[in-house]
Amino acid sequence: MFTTDSLRSVAVGDQVLRASIRRRRVRRFGAQDRTPLLLVNGIGASLELLEPFVDALDPAIEVIRFDVPGVGGSPLPTRPYRFTGLCALIARMLTELGYDAVDVLGISWGGGVAQHFAAVQRPRCRRLVLVSTATGALMVPARPGVLAKMITPRRYTNREYLAQVAGSLYGGSARTDPAAITAAMNAHNRVGSPRGYLYQLAAGAGWTSVPFLPLVVQPTLILSGDDDPIIPLANARIMHRLIPNSSLHVFKGGHLGLVTEAAQLAPVVGQFLTDPAPAGSPTPANGSAAPSEPATSAGLFKLAWRAWRARLARVRREG
Repeated sequence: MFTTDSLRSVAVGDQVLRASIRRRRVRRFGAQDRTPLLLVNGIGASLELLEPFVDALDPAIEVIRFDVPGVGGSPLPTRPYRFTGLCALIARMLTELGYDAVDVLGISWGGGVAQHFAAVQRPRCRRLVLVSTATGALMVPARPGVLAKMITPRRYTNREYLAQVAGSLYGGSARTDPAAITAAMNAHNRVGSPRGYLYQLAAGAGWTSVPFLPLVVQPTLILSGDDDPIIPLANARIMHRLIPNSSLHVFKGGHLGLVTEAAQLAPVVGQFLTDPAPAGSPTPANGSAAPSEPATSAGLFKLAWRAWRARLARVRREG
């Protein structure tokens, strides 16, 4: 049995994962059980970083968090991994914890993992929430100066450095109050090894979700800040265009809005997770049926590539 908020180590084959479970705290008479929510964190971040969001989330929603291999309290894996292997590991972790289907929320790097999980572990994912994330290798990139700051985990290990770069790196309220970001990223967070950070970078190297996003069947909520230097807003609009059954919510804030604007965004996520699911298969905005399987990989890639180029051209025209 778990306590209301429990930390535990979960052995999944030869990999141990540090996990946290916030049990449902409110039980209303006659209320239906809600699907648990799995959180997948950003690169280099331990599960503690999203504590403000979890605290602000409806207490009736059960929340599962974990540290990916080599980050926080999870030991290094025996070898590097890719998103497919990580998603299989997450599915096995859920089985070990006694969960079947979950809702999945991924932020930043974790948003890429969440997209992949929704595609390759479709029966395990009921709904999808993508926060401050993009489509991987085929995306509207950040400026070179911003990308350079993301290559190493220095911002997690050097508090003074983080205070210097917080505004230009994370945008939003970090520009006017970098101390808040510095405090959030150093509040009980556990830093993994540099090799674990490199493994995370390698896991997503060359990966893109563009070919399969048109086939994502789960209802999807996309959250993006209007001042995100790491993941420009155009990427959220591209994903919204590619995912048939998706909605886009743009908030005033930066890359870590889920932390700094938790009180504002938690109700948005909670409402999305509890709204009645649309009946039948998702249908794109143009009314045509969503394809269930690609005729060929090349045909799917061509479709997604055309959609991506059309959206990018429109974004450039609109400035």
